[in-house]
Amino acid sequence: MTPTLVRHHLPHAAAPPRVDPCARARDWAEIQERMLVPLYEAVYERLEVGAGTRVLGLRCGTGLALLMAASRGAAVTGVDSSSPERVALARERLLPDGWGTRARADARIVEGSPSDLADPAAAAYTLVTAFEPIGRAPGDAEELGELLSAATPLAGRGAAVVLVGWGPPERCATSAVLPGGGGCGQAPRRDDLEEVAQRAGLRPDGSGRVACPFGYADVESAVRGLLSTGLFDAAVGATDVVQVGKELTEALHPYQRADGTVWMPNVFRYLIARTG
Repeated sequence: MTPTLVRHHLPHAAAPPRVDPCARARDWAEIQERMLVPLYEAVYERLEVGAGTRVLGLRCGTGLALLMAASRGAAVTGVDSSSPERVALARERLLPDGWGTRARADARIVEGSPSDLADPAAAAYTLVTAFEPIGRAPGDAEELGELLSAATPLAGRGAAVVLVGWGPPERCATSAVLPGGGGCGQAPRRDDLEEVAQRAGLRPDGSGRVACPFGYADVESAVRGLLSTGLFDAAVGATDVVQVGKELTEALHPYQRADGTVWMPNVFRYLIARTG
């Protein structure tokens, strides 16, 4: 993506098309969220998530990671303040009458912050997850640190806290199409996750890398999925969603296969830390 979209406001003769937040949330749930399933599975397998695990999912989005933990027998709570539309979809998935499935036992979805979950009578969480990767948007590490400061008092002593970051640009094909790609703008640093954990008073206890390729049926699906991440919101605000979509379509051209599908290999890094 060219830096023009992020740094300059371009004049328009007419009002720019507006982003539909409900459609954006659906695109995340139906197209983009599944790209991180290998990451969720690797973390849950390593930490032996199952019956007896009490999971607190920060920025839970539309709840796929929580659904996967619940399917292993874990009690799950999700909290998110970024998108009411995503939270509504998470409730459909995990709470009674959600998408024609039976209610998930011990599931709770809260629109708000971790401080809204404070309850002296509640059992402590044994696992806190922050699966939204940091390292591509300015200030995302600081925002995660604030979330952790509010969430860790709800976790038990020695509870696992999982943080996730984008891998190095040379191992993340998607980096080339993100705003600031091509060597300018925000880029992940090797120790971002450790620094966030340290500032939150957490003790690192292992890490790993997981391949999470982004694969789409066609360019249109790829554009919709990537726009749903929120990483292009600054560009959309500087121009409009149509212009950003056009530039993103051009940027995706090297990753389009002969059959029309789009394939971008990526690697994400996760850090497991422990509460004191």
